[in-house]
Amino acid sequence: MRENRYYLQLAGAEARERLLLVAATEWGVPTSSLVAKDSVITHPPTGRRVRYGEIAAKAAEMPLPDPSMPPHWNCYVSVEDADAAAGRAEALGAAVVLPAGDVGEFGRLAVFQDPQSAILSLWQPGRHFGAGLVNVPGALTWNDLLTPDVEASAAFYRELFGWDINDIPGAEGQYWSIANGDVRNGGLMPIPPGGHPAWNLYFAVADTEATMARAGELGGQVVMGPMDVPSGRFAIIRDPHNAVFSVVDGEFDP
Repeated sequence: MRENRYYLQLAGAEARERLLLVAATEWGVPTSSLVAKDSVITHPPTGRRVRYGEIAAKAAEMPLPDPSMPPHWNCYVSVEDADAAAGRAEALGAAVVLPAGDVGEFGRLAVFQDPQSAILSLWQPGRHFGAGLVNVPGALTWNDLLTPDVEASAAFYRELFGWDINDIPGAEGQYWSIANGDVRNGGLMPIPPGGHPAWNLYFAVADTEATMARAGELGGQVVMGPMDVPSGRFAIIRDPHNAVFSVVDGEFDP
């Protein structure tokens, strides 16, 4: 199992357009090439040609199920059986927000709220496995959980997915790593002041400070950063519709 797909859940199409503009700026391709889902574009650093619909940063617009819920990004975990995974999550104390159901021929989806109130989606792949490109500038590279009880969250996700979750030496309990087999793909950390329980995603960028400046030009707001991390520098950004995400530069896994 690995983090699989990410969608922006928002109230209007303007946020989607802004996200596409940021992606186009980072990739250096015309925004016109991102109009159609089947548009083929080239990622400059790697030379890889991918369809817009396969890009890891899928800016699919979804309606908010509850008007009081703030706009946010949904993180998905790939599972073999969405029904079984949702049932297991419920047995461990989670609340199933959306029971497992088919999404056409693309796959099967379920959504739950974990015992610490963070929302996470489950994706059983059909025709669509998930992200076609990760760990390059303009694509997704990392995710972590903001939780009021790191140890309780770690225990829950260990039981649910079999993840290897451990406190990072020297972090003084402020950051725990998540590994799926031999691959590290996320972390857990206490909720910062003013935050709420949530899964947070990271976009890889070539230059964190340049991306912060560009986000500001597009109407976004820098919440935190830039800050140094072992692999590079990161920042947290809030878009014009109040959805929060992070960006990070430096070294990325292949």
